[in-house]
Amino acid sequence: MLDTSGSPVTAVPPAPPADAAAHFAALLAYEADCYDVHRATVTGQKDFVLLDVRSPEAFANGHLPEAINLPHGRIVERNLARYPAGTVFVTYCNGPHCNGADKGARRLAELGRPVKKMIGGVTGWLDEGFQLVTDGDRQPNSGASPAERTEVER
Repeated sequence: MLDTSGSPVTAVPPAPPADAAAHFAALLAYEADCYDVHRATVTGQKDFVLLDVRSPEAFANGHLPEAINLPHGRIVERNLARYPAGTVFVTYCNGPHCNGADKGARRLAELGRPVKKMIGGVTGWLDEGFQLVTDGDRQPNSGASPAERTEVER
């Protein structure tokens, strides 16, 4: 007998359009994607601090250009003091299988800092065809010095 009850996709009806619009607008307030982060960086429109919240070892093995390493467990006011209060932060970690970016974003928000998470993390970045860098292959004028890129609890 043919099932005429609809597909698994529509078995639960979609939300009303106004509710869907509010939901997706909220997601955009919390998240940035790899392409937008890349475009802002390469066009000189980067108006945020890109935080790699992974370990210093993972960061050293390859990170996004212009990223600063600040592991999520070290996100404390003392390590943010150099950034003005309204500075927007974008956190990332390894990828969708890692919640480090969420932990870092939560810590920043709890400290009253504006924050978004870059969805996809390193995995998404690579999937888009973008390259990782190490401190040895940074381009001149690409951002902070190595000492500035790795923040440590002082």
